[in-house]
Amino acid sequence: MYDYDVVFLGSGHAAWHGATILARAGKRVAMVEANAVAGTCVNWGCNAKILIDTPFELMDGLENYVGHGVEALPRMDWESLVAYKRKSVRAVRESLEATFVQEGIEVLHGRGHLLDEHVVAIEGRQAGTVCAEYVVICTGCRPARCDVPGGVLLHDSRDFMDLSVFPRRVAFIGAGLISMEFACIAAKLGVRPLVVEKGDRILPGYPRDYVECLVKKMNRDGVNFLLGEQLASVERTKFGIRLTMESGDDYEVDYAVCAMGRVANVEDLGLERLGVACDERGIEVDDFMRTTVPNVLATGDCVRKSEGRLTPTAEFESVYVARQILGSQEPLRYPAIPNVAYTLPRIAQCGVTVDDALARPDDYRVERVPFGKNLTFMAKGDLLSDFTFVLDKDGCLVGCAVMGADAEDLINVAALVMNQCLGRAQLEDMVFAFPTTSYGFISALAPLLA
Repeated sequence: MYDYDVVFLGSGHAAWHGATILARAGKRVAMVEANAVAGTCVNWGCNAKILIDTPFELMDGLENYVGHGVEALPRMDWESLVAYKRKSVRAVRESLEATFVQEGIEVLHGRGHLLDEHVVAIEGRQAGTVCAEYVVICTGCRPARCDVPGGVLLHDSRDFMDLSVFPRRVAFIGAGLISMEFACIAAKLGVRPLVVEKGDRILPGYPRDYVECLVKKMNRDGVNFLLGEQLASVERTKFGIRLTMESGDDYEVDYAVCAMGRVANVEDLGLERLGVACDERGIEVDDFMRTTVPNVLATGDCVRKSEGRLTPTAEFESVYVARQILGSQEPLRYPAIPNVAYTLPRIAQCGVTVDDALARPDDYRVERVPFGKNLTFMAKGDLLSDFTFVLDKDGCLVGCAVMGADAEDLINVAALVMNQCLGRAQLEDMVFAFPTTSYGFISALAPLLA
């Protein structure tokens, strides 16, 4: 006799969406959580980031109207902003935990690891063992550490978003999403941040021309980029922290963030003993999210996959696993998944990338629309606002990139058009609010479609 029908190791988005579906279907469900309930996204990731980021986005938008009615920009109080973030995140976490109880999902506080394919041992507040028919691993991932002498002096994204006092001199190691997003915030606070990248390209997953435009704006805002340089060592000095590069050059800052990717949390879960295939890239799963042990499944950021490690992807996988446990026999098929760089300006994309499409002109047609320059009033004064559409030979939208005003929402419109295979006639049969950026987006897209 099992204690539960399903036990999730973790309580983030990769767990609780599926857990809720299963509990409502009458299944006995538990989530084992070693840290804060509701996982990384709620406590230290997306929620925390957007709470801190939004005032800077608003400030950036106001800058478009300086000299056109706006005479002075507001002053940012970082300490108050972080206090607001902490209060808001705590409220969401507590609300979710109460919701889990109402749904009949038991939260077991402690670190879980598998003794066999059905038994989970829990160490911590609620120590003991539980037995379940299915175990779903949703342990997520963590920031990679910089393995150089003195690397322990570097901080991660969680530390950065909880800073009580903002440093005068700050550096970011790596030029991926986290560094670029945080560097934009630092620049708005009047700091001249340093971004160090060992490669020769920033944000390689996004359209090259959009990234170049972003970098130019960040340069104007005071961000310094050091490309083709690799960190060799870190040491504390009388006046701060010294970052020494392999070239021998060094830079002194007050605070440095290591943002060199993330590593799957697969250690000390008992996976090796069970023969579950995994490494630092994540847990190997099949088209049904099953590991090499059939009744042990995995979802979210701890999974080895080509799709982005994104909160909505984890939620999508969690819902899929719940349906599978309830009897669905369909393999997992990912839709077009939008992703966003929450930089200033934003860059978003979905589907076939612009760079890939440009490299295959026989297969794709690329259409670029300088929205901000053509229709400034709808682009909220953002002259950088720009759309790029990728269409296949049949005139269907298969890829899209957006830069600037409301990019994070417009890319969702693009994803809807792609996933529903909407054409020109279908869009022309609808009425949209005007004047809005989404109206401008659809008006630019519709004539290009078959």
